[in-house]
Amino acid sequence: MNVTRCMSTQHPDNASVPFFASSPVLAGEDEIREAFYCYSHLGCDEQMWDVEGKEIDPHVVKKLLTFYPEFFRQNVLGRDLRLTVRVPNPSVERAEAKILLETLESIPRSFDAARAFYGDDAPPPIFEVILPMTTSARCLNRVFNYYEEFIIGRQHRPMCEGDITVAEWIGDFGPARINVIPLFEDIPTMLRAGDILTEYLDGKEVEYQRVFLARSDTAMNYGLAAAALANKVALQQLHEAGEKRGIPICPIIGMGSAPFRGGLSPRTVERVSAEYPSVVTFTIQSAFKFDYPVAEVSRACAFLKDRTIGTPVAVDAERAQALIEVYSSAYRRRVVELAPSINAVARFVPPRRARKLHIGLFGYARELDGVSLPRAISFTCALYSLGCPPELIGLESLSDRDLEFLDSVYPSFRAKLTDALRYTDPESPFLTEDLKAAIGRAGLKWEPDEEHVQLTRRLRESLETGQTAKVADLLLQAALRRRFLG
Repeated sequence: MNVTRCMSTQHPDNASVPFFASSPVLAGEDEIREAFYCYSHLGCDEQMWDVEGKEIDPHVVKKLLTFYPEFFRQNVLGRDLRLTVRVPNPSVERAEAKILLETLESIPRSFDAARAFYGDDAPPPIFEVILPMTTSARCLNRVFNYYEEFIIGRQHRPMCEGDITVAEWIGDFGPARINVIPLFEDIPTMLRAGDILTEYLDGKEVEYQRVFLARSDTAMNYGLAAAALANKVALQQLHEAGEKRGIPICPIIGMGSAPFRGGLSPRTVERVSAEYPSVVTFTIQSAFKFDYPVAEVSRACAFLKDRTIGTPVAVDAERAQALIEVYSSAYRRRVVELAPSINAVARFVPPRRARKLHIGLFGYARELDGVSLPRAISFTCALYSLGCPPELIGLESLSDRDLEFLDSVYPSFRAKLTDALRYTDPESPFLTEDLKAAIGRAGLKWEPDEEHVQLTRRLRESLETGQTAKVADLLLQAALRRRFLG
């Protein structure tokens, strides 16, 4: 079993524009160059290729092998390096549904390109797909069965009665099967991750199973502490499910550089990996890749690839769920109050990818009375730009006993709050007296980054006076100071 450790992703959280980009908004051939750069210079051993909400490049494998033949002869795609596709979920993303079918159709064609390059014994370059917003085993089985029955299975059928088969006509199809990786994004689903996975694996012979746990949208919808606790309960359940089944479960966790979105940067890899010992694969998002010196990034990736995988931290799931309910309720109430200010700033967040990703879960939350919010990166960036990082929201709902529990199962919680406080304006009007009291009660002390504070004050003043021409530049200066957009 050779499961990768560092999955480069296309999450657009970078403040800096990469040197190879032809535009600040990465698209098309720039993303091909990005994948090669992450493999060859940063040391990532996997690239997630996102086909949601953008023009599909069905020839990514052919282009990589054609543009960089020397590198890929030494580093075999599908064996030494992975390319893993994130597909739309037709159960949720109806407008994108048929892109799933197009993407699955492209997998055998990519295999043909690899065989033309490496020879007949080439490994399949793409053999796994990630299904976002998974909520049931049925969602996963639909993708698994469609590929097996309607793409691979049809090759054995005759073109018409008495005629040659599809495979005899246009060649055989491979690989014979694909692995489907569930991406769990909401807390109710994470809290039953073990049951969903057990049902999906029923009747399947697999060497191992990968599972992807989201962090960004989970934090945006439920708050920092709730997202972390849900991740930890899910990791515990997945470990137990793997032990019962007798196969390794290999978790992937999606973390950005902002503490709110996981807090994984080249400077925190040791802390984060110690916090999540059973996670096999961490996402290397755009701020991690492009907002730090390349030598620092490559050292961090090397550390993640060399670390020893352990067992998950034990969590009292019942206690965690009770805390999640109280905390997330307070968090969501406050976010609804802040929504107009968040939306006012979010429209100035510079785009870094030419795509429109799937709608955030707030868009489906009826109990929020139709309040809509930007996606997680813009949401996070907006609150940092207002001098009130989202990590702090909901803190006032935590009792001393809650904080003690978090210290025992989520030991980096206070450290993440301290990281966020560095970019907090003590005079921000969005810091309530209750929140300030909660910061003091938690024993958190901070020294604000004065340059960042001044930028956020000037930004708020520009908004208040209607001088919005300055807002985008001030927002970007602050993001460069933090080393992430959001």
